[in-house]
Amino acid sequence: MILLAVLFLCFISSYSASVKGHTTGLSLNNDRLYKLTYSTEVFLDRGKGKLQDSVGYRISSNVDVVLLWRNPDGDDDQLIQITMKDVNVENVNKQRGEKSIFKGKNPPKIIRKENLEALQRPVLLHLIHGKVKEFYSYQNEPVAIENLKRGLASLFQMQLTSGTANEVDISGDCKVTYQSHQDKVIKIKALDSCKIERSGFTTSNQVLGVTSKATSVTTYKIEDSFVIAVLAEETHAFRMNSLQTIAGKIVSKQKLELKTTEAGPRLKSGKQVTAIIKAIDSEYKALPIVGQDFQSKCKGCPSLSEHWQSTRKHLQPDNLSKAEAARSFLTFIQHLRTANREEILQILKAENKEILPQLVDAVTSAQTSDSLDAILDFLDFKSDSSIILQERFLYACGFASHPNEDLLRALISKFKGSFASNDIRETVMIVIGALVRKLCQNEGCKLKAVVEAKKLILGGLERAEKKEDTMMYLLALKNALLPEGIPLLLKYAEAGDGPVSHLATTALQRYDVSFITDEVKKTLNRIYHQNRKVHEKTVRTTAAAIILNNNPSYMEVKNILLSIGELPKEMNKYMLTVVQDILRFEMPSSKMVRRVLKEMVAHNYDRFSKRGSSSAYTGYIERSPHLTSTYSLDILYSGSGILRRSNLNIFQYIGKAHLHSSQVVIEAQGLEALIAATPDEGEENLDSYAGMSAILFDVQLRPVTFFNGYSDLMSKMLSASSDPISVVKGLILLIDHSQELQLQSGLKANMDVQGGLAIDISGAMEFSLWYRESKTRVKNRVALAIIGSFTVDSSFVKAGLEMSTETEAGLEFISTVQFSQYPFLVCMQMDKDGAPVRQFETKYERLSTGRGYVSRRRKESLIAGSEFPLHQENSEMCKVVFAPEPASTSSGWF
Repeated sequence: MILLAVLFLCFISSYSASVKGHTTGLSLNNDRLYKLTYSTEVFLDRGKGKLQDSVGYRISSNVDVVLLWRNPDGDDDQLIQITMKDVNVENVNKQRGEKSIFKGKNPPKIIRKENLEALQRPVLLHLIHGKVKEFYSYQNEPVAIENLKRGLASLFQMQLTSGTANEVDISGDCKVTYQSHQDKVIKIKALDSCKIERSGFTTSNQVLGVTSKATSVTTYKIEDSFVIAVLAEETHAFRMNSLQTIAGKIVSKQKLELKTTEAGPRLKSGKQVTAIIKAIDSEYKALPIVGQDFQSKCKGCPSLSEHWQSTRKHLQPDNLSKAEAARSFLTFIQHLRTANREEILQILKAENKEILPQLVDAVTSAQTSDSLDAILDFLDFKSDSSIILQERFLYACGFASHPNEDLLRALISKFKGSFASNDIRETVMIVIGALVRKLCQNEGCKLKAVVEAKKLILGGLERAEKKEDTMMYLLALKNALLPEGIPLLLKYAEAGDGPVSHLATTALQRYDVSFITDEVKKTLNRIYHQNRKVHEKTVRTTAAAIILNNNPSYMEVKNILLSIGELPKEMNKYMLTVVQDILRFEMPSSKMVRRVLKEMVAHNYDRFSKRGSSSAYTGYIERSPHLTSTYSLDILYSGSGILRRSNLNIFQYIGKAHLHSSQVVIEAQGLEALIAATPDEGEENLDSYAGMSAILFDVQLRPVTFFNGYSDLMSKMLSASSDPISVVKGLILLIDHSQELQLQSGLKANMDVQGGLAIDISGAMEFSLWYRESKTRVKNRVALAIIGSFTVDSSFVKAGLEMSTETEAGLEFISTVQFSQYPFLVCMQMDKDGAPVRQFETKYERLSTGRGYVSRRRKESLIAGSEFPLHQENSEMCKVVFAPEPASTSSGWF
């Protein structure tokens, strides 16, 4: 028994000794000085991987590492000192030669003497089980310099065994995976998991967004529990989803190699690491090892006012059709984002009336707290002298790329106040709906301002007594797309009068397929088949479109097909072309339609030979592996040949994401009395009206009225010109992505992509009793500029890559109807103008002292004008009546 006890004690003592000597991370030998070489390099290119086409730089140095203290109670508790020496900066691209910005300059001149001294001051690293417990440095050193030392120190954090863990290093709190091999360890850091405070924002819609991919792999070569070499590579690749020529890649590498070891200082004795550090140097402070943000100061840069003076000439009203206007708009927004309220307010108050609308677009699009305060101070919603500026401000809010709660709260406050114009009051509510949707898309549905806005929209719609208020809240709900608003929409769609019912159904049309449930479709079927009351054609056709585009059942499709032949003349023809368009374009419901058409009762000559001029047609504007752009055009006429509704839509698709780029709807009603015609069923008592409604980049705008009422119609017919009425005109920040990256080397990277649009959408409706002819015209003019910028900054040297694309384009649709006979003659024309495309690339390397290298390239091309196929029928007959159209437009007579 005594022998067993002795053996047990021997086992326990030997086990304790082995545990005490075991290390789970890097371990330094006592009284040794480790001499290493270190380099970190970064380069930027367009993702092609050719070093000769890249820009960047390399920072190299010798490094001394020594163990200062080891906890006497455990080998895995160590304090090490890391010192950079003989620092040098050079080009990555050796082909730069005489153009090198570093040529003839020594490190003190490049880095600056005070920065170099700070960089070469040692840091202390407290490691427990191979993980960083604390990082000690001097408190008042420049942040950018300290980050470089953090990047080097982070390489010493690792574990020798395989596994997954969370580590805090210069990149933040990140998930890392270790793969242990015989003589090496591979560390893979999931950069998308890193939690670190950095500024940035993006556009919620992926069609206008940016795709990024980041990787980080570090390989440790191990010998005797210490590294003999470390190789780390981090990459960040970016690509704009809708324009893949805007792309870039940042590659950051670190290399640490052991050269030799020699005798070093003896270990400090003691059990408390804090006492040891204080004894070494009381100036050392525990600082976060996570990289800290810094901003490079711009010396001698122009003020905001000076920037504006060089920009304003490009934003003159006559220049808004040029891409230079969109480019200048984007550039000025960047300056506005660094300006304070007083600077912005100063230029607003000093500008003239011609330029102010464009300046309001820019200030609102900057989306900073200072710019919002300035524009709200500048605008007076109780005054009717600045209606145009108020409208431009509100639409810029609606198109905001990354709205916040403060903006929504400000608009709610304005809505509760008084207005000089009821149109502006309506626009405020419509824009509130757009902001609610965008904030909800960014997981902000539970924000106090969003909750208040929801109550305002839904409560206002329930309590509305005036028709104008009902329409206003319906338009807001059409933007907000609140699921809880669907019951209200169904109520107004089925029980409301014509315009209200039509607006409610078009709002339902914008909801995702997941919200169009069987209960919703029951109501829509009652509307289409008029089970409870008679509805206008526009309401019925919209209800049918929703059913057919949202997983229709067999019986729903069959009942719609059986109704063709029992409908008013033009509605028969319209529904027939809708079904044919579904089949021709292979829409999701086409399979179900084909199943139903196998029945003779649904598919026969009598049903499919109905005459008329109404039509629906869908086609492709662009079709590529990564992007699809479609247009759809449907026109519905009354039985007397007068336009009832013209609807032109443009959609863009990338994968499962889509963007409703534009919709322009021209509607008319109650015009039959002018030509002594009989109104269609359900439309006998409609007031004379014509107007236009638009959706632009998923935002419903306030509709525009051409005339309302018979007396208004007659006065405008006698005084009207053919000049179009503008629906929306201005500058829009369409794409807005900004990302700040902390590279694990300690350098800071920025990635920004902005897209600006100068746009003018106008429409007109002409009506001639003498010639018994009506004409509608919709014209879109745009100038687009997209700028992608990638930079890597160390505070003393900066490398950057900028790519940009710009173009001017136009799209016009004209519909002409002669209703002197039946079937009346219709001509539809739609064409896209030729578009010049200019692409620019700028690469640069620049020292903080001002010396720089710049390389520029330019490429130009022309996209030929396109003729879009339209629904064509009886074209030969129409060619006899009308003169042939020029070859540059697509026209079809039927």
